[in-house]
Amino acid sequence: MSSLLDLMLNDTQKEIRDLARKIAEEKVKPVRAQYDEEGKFPWDIMKILADSDMFGLYIPEEYGGFGGGCMELCLVTEELSRICGGIAVSYAASALGAFPILLLGSDEQKKKYLPDIASGAKLAAFGLTEPDAGSDAGSIKTTARKDGDYYILNGTKQWITNGGEAEIYTVIAMTDKTKGARGASAFIVDKGTAGFDFGKKENKLGIRSSATRELVFQDCRIHKSQLLSREGFGFIVTMQTFDRTRPGIGAQAVGIAQGAFEESLKYSHERHQFGVPISSFQAIQHMLADMATAIEASRMLVYNTAKLVDSGSKDISIYSAMCKTLSSDTAMKVTTDAIQIMGGYGYMKEYPLEKYMRDAKITQIYEGTNQIQRNVIASELIKSLAKRK
Repeated sequence: MSSLLDLMLNDTQKEIRDLARKIAEEKVKPVRAQYDEEGKFPWDIMKILADSDMFGLYIPEEYGGFGGGCMELCLVTEELSRICGGIAVSYAASALGAFPILLLGSDEQKKKYLPDIASGAKLAAFGLTEPDAGSDAGSIKTTARKDGDYYILNGTKQWITNGGEAEIYTVIAMTDKTKGARGASAFIVDKGTAGFDFGKKENKLGIRSSATRELVFQDCRIHKSQLLSREGFGFIVTMQTFDRTRPGIGAQAVGIAQGAFEESLKYSHERHQFGVPISSFQAIQHMLADMATAIEASRMLVYNTAKLVDSGSKDISIYSAMCKTLSSDTAMKVTTDAIQIMGGYGYMKEYPLEKYMRDAKITQIYEGTNQIQRNVIASELIKSLAKRK
């Protein structure tokens, strides 16, 4: 069955999607269970993606990229997630770390960092969350104290995707605690900088092949040239980044849901009870119909949001929040129903359904919980109403 998405894509984008699907099917699928079981970072898959020029899709040509945008990034993320959400996020999280540089970095910073990210020679990561600052990002305690031409960073970031594996980190730290959120600033920190270390690799429920670690800063001294934009712009950097990367979480969720749906659809046709395939039972048919409809609706919201992002529109916050929320809720519902269709088989590690369900859960949590997304959506709706008065 063709997708409505085909109507939105040009020939180049279709080629990108098809190549990502080929890599996912031929290279990721045979190893996904092993990586999940071992919690092993998929460097060999990252190398394949790098050799296929996938890391530079959203980066301008002048910095070594393809010159595409959010749409191309989402296409690859969905196709990888259709097979393995953990491997997909290892790829997509590099974009999360790169977008602050892309959006607000100086030309010098872009020339220094973006070509290596675009080529896949170096992965990036983004450091915002802390032990006491998750949804309440304004409560971050990591500090950056000015010392002549340098800043001294102290503090800990928690649950950082690609932590320890990435070479380039964009980090949010407080330069003036008296200003609250307006006192936060963004910095680029290179792996190997003195005073910058990593905590243990977390043992997670899902996306187990991705690396999640603490970033630990103890009198970490970085030059003022590592400051992104200017002091006090840390949360502007963060919000502008999330507006452009949340569609990627939506694409990840859509991919996970699609993969789980395909497995359950195939099973429903092969599994016989009472002498007939279970797909002939209306109860199963209704579940499949609802799953397919929710996936297609989520996909359309994700890719229309991606198109809006790439258009340069500034009114993207509400749609980024909507597509992340709808898609991740869909992924959780679809994977749960897919296991229900497969019954006991779906619950066994011998089949991929339980992994899809475990991987789906995180999409409702990271880059802002869905409860926070609903706050964002409601706030934007209320603001738009006030503007019309």
